[in-house]
Amino acid sequence: MDRYSLNKREVIVFITILLATLFLLKFNLASAQGISSNQYKLSLSEAIQYAKSQNKWVQAAITAENAAGEDLKDAYNAALPSVNASASYQRFSDLSLFTNGLEQSTTGPRKPTPNAAALGLDALFNIYSGGRQRAMQSEQEARLKLAELNTQDQAGYIALQTAAQYLELVRLNDLHKFIQDQLKRAQTRLGNINSLYRNQKVTRSDVLRAEVMLSNVELTLQQNENDIIIANQKLNVLMNLPDSVSILPTDSAGMPKPETTALLPLLEETGDDSYAIQKSSQNIQVQRARVRSIQSYSMPSLSFYTAYGLNYPNYLFFPPIDQAYTIGFVGLRAQYGISSLYHNKSKIAASQLRVQELQLQQQAVGDNVRTEANAHYIKYIEALNRIMVNERSVAQAQENYRIVSTKYFNQLALLTDLLDADSLYQESRFDLIRAQTDALAIYYRLLYTSGKL
Repeated sequence: MDRYSLNKREVIVFITILLATLFLLKFNLASAQGISSNQYKLSLSEAIQYAKSQNKWVQAAITAENAAGEDLKDAYNAALPSVNASASYQRFSDLSLFTNGLEQSTTGPRKPTPNAAALGLDALFNIYSGGRQRAMQSEQEARLKLAELNTQDQAGYIALQTAAQYLELVRLNDLHKFIQDQLKRAQTRLGNINSLYRNQKVTRSDVLRAEVMLSNVELTLQQNENDIIIANQKLNVLMNLPDSVSILPTDSAGMPKPETTALLPLLEETGDDSYAIQKSSQNIQVQRARVRSIQSYSMPSLSFYTAYGLNYPNYLFFPPIDQAYTIGFVGLRAQYGISSLYHNKSKIAASQLRVQELQLQQQAVGDNVRTEANAHYIKYIEALNRIMVNERSVAQAQENYRIVSTKYFNQLALLTDLLDADSLYQESRFDLIRAQTDALAIYYRLLYTSGKL
């Protein structure tokens, strides 16, 4: 167990150092390529791996895991003999003897000497205590496994949050490009409408409406830029990076999506690999160990004990002798608490009922996890279908905008129709990006639910 814990800590430290080195290397390369020193190009997988190693919540979970490892060592150390060393010295005052009440007294030194001292060692070794020691070790082993699962769960949850925030940043960046395109269209459209107005082809109302549309697009652009700043700060917090760092996603919303058939193994393994189910199983092991520990108090105990010491003066004889002596002993001590027959009865019953409670909770957790995983799978299929529909919608909305724009500037359509066509085209592009990022977000939620993230 010691060797296992040490190797695991070494691996964690090595991975952390490696990721930090890669981060600095990419940072230097980015600076060498002319990218601003406070900007950093990062892929989705890199962001997830870095957050899983550097996030403060994950580091706190790793610390708790190390503490659980020390608790397990302590449980094994408790089986070692208990050894005590003791020393004492006393200097007694003169002895006063009273007769006839307190009227007559005589005073003299304490015999055989006013000095007394002792120096000794004693040891106690538990031979049998009803399996209490093994129960304590089993409980700490289960707690260590629970701490390890909690670290994995925390890392997976942070990875899920990082993926969601990264995809949000990707969506906002793509929206920023679309809004800039819409802004250019609005500016060009306003210029053309002004030309028509000067030629008395359209009314002043069309010019005002085009200006209002342009102002709304400019406001939307500013709002999106603020959302990008906020999303970037949230991502920096998850990755434990300074607020001044600006993340430039290298992955796009159109990155390849896993096939639905590749997700079927995740559904099959969810019942065994889900973090929630594994932690429920370890909680049951902890409670079972507690039951064995409580039952051990109803069993007899046997221990070996010994002591050896130097004493002064010699009180082994009467009258005491002014001399030092050494003596030691070895022995066996057996104990049985008769009262445990009725004191522990209800405690054992309560502990066994709690085991049944945890087993029912595990079944309920399993049902919820399977339901959640199936829901994510269904929603993922729906998201892929929505992507295909939105791709067609974008092409149709783009063609519709071109047709209506041509008609308007040929005085065959109203400005309302043109602005509606522009809004429809813009909304269809937004919907496509949202569908693409939603599909990836659902995929990562399924990975986390199945214990694979």
